[in-house]
Amino acid sequence: MEVKATTYRTLSGTKQIIEIPKKQSAQWVIYEDNKPKYFVDCFKLEIESNAIMNNLVLCNKESIEEVLQKINKRNNINLSIPKISRIGFKKKLKSVSTNLDLQPIPEKWLDYSL
Repeated sequence: MEVKATTYRTLSGTKQIIEIPKKQSAQWVIYEDNKPKYFVDCFKLEIESNAIMNNLVLCNKESIEEVLQKINKRNNINLSIPKISRIGFKKKLKSVSTNLDLQPIPEKWLDYSL
């Protein structure tokens, strides 16, 4: 999958964030232990884990952060969506297109009864 590796300067230093070009509102790059590992697209329902995430996020009207907290707690893992800056100050330094193999979140971590 083609993604953009964008480097930002913030008050806490420089950060590199993986972003989706032409991102839609229900698409996220999910980090595991601060490394990009998974991709969720809630409208690509032919993938079972995306269909489950669609139900958890869109149908239950929860934020992706709340759903990830529940998944983390239940499975003892560290999934997150990176934030560039907590206070909003950021300056884009550079952006490079790259290819990463981002997989859907494993189905065994997801459960309709989260």
